[in-house]
Amino acid sequence: MAFIRLTAALIGWFFGFFLGASLLEVTRVTPVSNQVLVVFLLATACAILGWLGAPYVTVRPARFIAARIREAQAGDIVGGAFGTGVGLLLALFLALPLSFLPGDLGRYAPLVGAVVLGVAGGAAGAIKRAELGALVRDLRHGRRERVGEERALLDTSVIIDGRVADVVKSGFIRGTLLVPRFILGELQHFADSSDGSRRERGRRGLEMLQRMQRETHVHIELLDADPAGPNVDTKLVTLARTLGVPIMTNDYGLNRVAELQGISVLNMNDLAKAVRPVVLPGEEITVRVGHEGKEPGQGVAYLEDGTMVVVENGLRHLGGEVTVTVMRVLQTVAGRMIFAQPKGEVVELRRPRAPGH
Repeated sequence: MAFIRLTAALIGWFFGFFLGASLLEVTRVTPVSNQVLVVFLLATACAILGWLGAPYVTVRPARFIAARIREAQAGDIVGGAFGTGVGLLLALFLALPLSFLPGDLGRYAPLVGAVVLGVAGGAAGAIKRAELGALVRDLRHGRRERVGEERALLDTSVIIDGRVADVVKSGFIRGTLLVPRFILGELQHFADSSDGSRRERGRRGLEMLQRMQRETHVHIELLDADPAGPNVDTKLVTLARTLGVPIMTNDYGLNRVAELQGISVLNMNDLAKAVRPVVLPGEEITVRVGHEGKEPGQGVAYLEDGTMVVVENGLRHLGGEVTVTVMRVLQTVAGRMIFAQPKGEVVELRRPRAPGH
């Protein structure tokens, strides 16, 4: 700081000296002793101003700019630089026509135009940097609709659920999965929670992200974009609309809100329903009877996808596996129910109803 002040004082002193010498040429200050005094006082005054004002034109502005750069997101800086370059390029094309304006207007118009277009381009680039990034990716890799280059936003619920990691591992999902940093922050908040259940969910979500990052046919991209909004769901919907990408979620509320606003939703629960095995009457399946049913002698088992299987006379197989023949498949509000009987037995099927637990 002292070196900067000293340098500014020296510059001020020389500036004051030459300013005083120039003033003497257009004034009539006599005798010579007075001329020397005027130059000395003016040089001293400029040196003092340089010493006192140096921090306000060097260090403090530099600290302010450095602080703003540290606070700014990398995407904002890149977008602002790109926008400024576009604005200055446009100003270059307009410089020649503006220079033909009459009088002093033609002299200063190109400079003013460059400043205005540069600042406007930088601001626009920083604000719209997410869309600029999507445009650059489209130009570099081609249209995003091509197979293997799909993109989707991941919600907290679908990351914690974990099934998406298994689907990714299977190779059915390819392309880029976008994870906004506010989603990552929510997972970290859960992982650091004092509540055991929330902490376990948060850690599971972070583990699922690490698993997907190790896959070679998908790319996990962290987004710095943080749209304004009262909650995470609102931010996700805004970001999905801005980027033109679907949202992958298990949250029913987010699913409905996104669909009402015309945003595509990839729901893992719908995917699970679509790929669950189709069981028809007369088929034979092997199940493990887990507990007693509502009716006497009834046993209850579950398929891997959670479908309930009611086994008539299945209680004697409690805790073991048994091959059963499907008798009826019933679709209820809660899901599918399968009524079956042990293979080779003929059992009178009771009126279907959900068993107790």
